[in-house]
Amino acid sequence: MKQADTASAVPQKTDGRAEPLAQKDAQTEGSPLPASITTDALPSESKSAIDVPELDADLLLEMYRKAVLIRLLERALLAAAEEGQIGGAMHTAIGHEANAIGAAYALRPGDYITCTYRGHHHGIAWGMDPGRSIAEVMGRSDGFAKGKGGSMHFVSPEHGMMGANGIVAAQVPHAAGLALASQLRGERKVAITFFGDGAMFQGVMHETFNMAAKWKLPLIFYCENNRYSEMTPIWRTSSIEDIYLFPRAYGMATMQIDGNDVEVVHAAVSQAAERARSGDGPTFIEGITYRLAGHMAGDLETYRPEEEVEKQQAHEPLTVLRKKLLARGVEEARISETEAEVEETIDDAVSFAEASPWPDAAETYLDVFTGPTSEET
Repeated sequence: MKQADTASAVPQKTDGRAEPLAQKDAQTEGSPLPASITTDALPSESKSAIDVPELDADLLLEMYRKAVLIRLLERALLAAAEEGQIGGAMHTAIGHEANAIGAAYALRPGDYITCTYRGHHHGIAWGMDPGRSIAEVMGRSDGFAKGKGGSMHFVSPEHGMMGANGIVAAQVPHAAGLALASQLRGERKVAITFFGDGAMFQGVMHETFNMAAKWKLPLIFYCENNRYSEMTPIWRTSSIEDIYLFPRAYGMATMQIDGNDVEVVHAAVSQAAERARSGDGPTFIEGITYRLAGHMAGDLETYRPEEEVEKQQAHEPLTVLRKKLLARGVEEARISETEAEVEETIDDAVSFAEASPWPDAAETYLDVFTGPTSEET
């Protein structure tokens, strides 16, 4: 879609100053805003037409298992937060699962990932153990970072998870550094960095866009666009209508996809990874999705109507994938069996995390500085 015509899209006040465009006004006038900035649009209304090969039904069922695992794990974390078992802010990605799973299955072991503080789904999609993951969020010693990272700083280099970050967009240049290292070493590894729509207007994003495009880094920029920057709908803040067109100013290949469909995400990330490994540089992917839970645990969600959430639930990742499985001949009983198995897994994971000991007080002083290597001693 063309960029908005300033005269019609930004009505002028009588004093000549620009007045923000109200989403409801645009829709009533018969010209709805694009999926990038319309909270009401479904992910299936995304713009880019890409080739999407059908995945094997068994692989799709495996992806469904992972999606249910993420969903139930995050629900368990919300329950734990309500019970006071989690300290500090805790953000879930309920409704974002397909973005993480489709990408994880499209990349290779050894590739790198960085993500936002809303990153549990990425960790689980990339293979992190659910019990140790819950223990980490609870601050227990059996967590991946001994409970020191918590919810907002998931990290597990053995799984390629090089760190979630609590600072908006801070993880993006980290991924560029990983991509540059891979390029310099001739490793053919790809780095992917996930961020939300709210990160798009951070200065560090544009510095990284420019460097990545100029140096043709093997890097994938993936915007999980849920249309809300915390509690603020993006139509209130964005001066552009289609986010995925924005990075083209840096000479980058870009696409806007249905981020709630694992097959579409898998196809898009596969194409981007192939470009990156071939030396053709970075790709920007805008995955249209929707956050079905609040911005964080305890969010009263007074900023969005219930009708909007209900509409989006009809196209949420688990629903879309379940329908695919049935259409591909996977029996209902097999799907239900998978769901029951995952429920047991999560019950065991919660029990493991709750039984995990609290870190010793001395841990406060450990892992702060890097010690000398064997060669230096």
